[in-house]
Amino acid sequence: MTKAFKIKTARRLGEVREYYFSRKLKEIAAMREAGKKVLNLGIGSPDLPPGEEVVGELIAETQKPDNHGYQSYSGIPELRKAFADWYREYFAVELDFEREILPLIGSKEGIMHIAMTYLDEGDEVLVPNPGYPAYRAVSKLAGARIVEYLLAEEQSWLPDLQAMEERDLTNVKIMWVNYPNMPTGAVASKTFFEELVAFAKKHHILVVNDNPYSFILNASQRSILAVEGAKEVALELNSLSKSHNMAGWRIGVLAGKSNFISDVLRFKSNMDSGMFKPLQLAAVKALQNRPEWYENLNSEYRKRREKVWNLMDLLGCEYDRQSAGMFVWGKIPSHYQDGFQLSDEVLQQAHVFLTPGGIFGSQAARYIRIALCSKVEVFEESILRIEKIGDF
Repeated sequence: MTKAFKIKTARRLGEVREYYFSRKLKEIAAMREAGKKVLNLGIGSPDLPPGEEVVGELIAETQKPDNHGYQSYSGIPELRKAFADWYREYFAVELDFEREILPLIGSKEGIMHIAMTYLDEGDEVLVPNPGYPAYRAVSKLAGARIVEYLLAEEQSWLPDLQAMEERDLTNVKIMWVNYPNMPTGAVASKTFFEELVAFAKKHHILVVNDNPYSFILNASQRSILAVEGAKEVALELNSLSKSHNMAGWRIGVLAGKSNFISDVLRFKSNMDSGMFKPLQLAAVKALQNRPEWYENLNSEYRKRREKVWNLMDLLGCEYDRQSAGMFVWGKIPSHYQDGFQLSDEVLQQAHVFLTPGGIFGSQAARYIRIALCSKVEVFEESILRIEKIGDF
């Protein structure tokens, strides 16, 4: 008998698990295969399309025979300028489109690029708990040591910078932040960003603000780069995934001082061969959307959010009606051990999937998250199903 071929994975994968949603989608697929009609309210993948003119631009540009070759690693000038204009109009931030803008194949790609550009084995990274799991994963892949900073509802889900001052920050190189926040929906004030920039300067830390939720149910857009002197110590990631319903298009951006951009480009240019030009030109169209487009999008999300609030009430969860973003974050009733227990109960009994907060960190163990990425009718059907189960 031939001995089975085995090859050991790299040590860097030792503590990095398959992404939770990747595993959960397999479970949901198996349930559907068994005839159970599962409603997925967990994943934040917009179900609405981009603007008609955006799709039309993609189609038109795809039909041009000279648009199918390799493109610049730093994106076409038209897209970089469109991003700079967008930042000026909505965030009041001036960016040099030739030197301070780097288009990305999705902002998640940018998280990895930044980690691999700046982190060496043994460096420390400040990672939020709760927080987007990718911050922790890419930092580990780069060999860095994770240093959690805790976010709590009592502090409006903002880091306690004064408490962080009490620990040794000598080896900290990067701090990941994310406002408007996912998963909690918390919004950071201008004053907080000013304090964060001062903190970063004092301790020589590169702060990276991941900012894809600014346009969803958020009264005003805010960038850390609007703070005076922020470009010296901060980078910002942004994306068209949520704000323009273009998640599958994979179009993001890294904005910041030119020396940071050129550093990241050195790594990125070895990872891809540029973005398809028609996608970039369609993204230009999307970035030129007028304020009415965002308002129409949010009008639909407000209708959905009302239904999700009803669902949260049915589950006995507490939630903040002032939060931003495309999720509703709810604290579960005390008789549940954690969000996983409530999520599993609803999935098995009502065939409705809700995201357990624990996937975002221990601080979120007693929370669940519901995405606004389904039609009103789907939320209504979810409510009917859950009502049939009984009290929670």
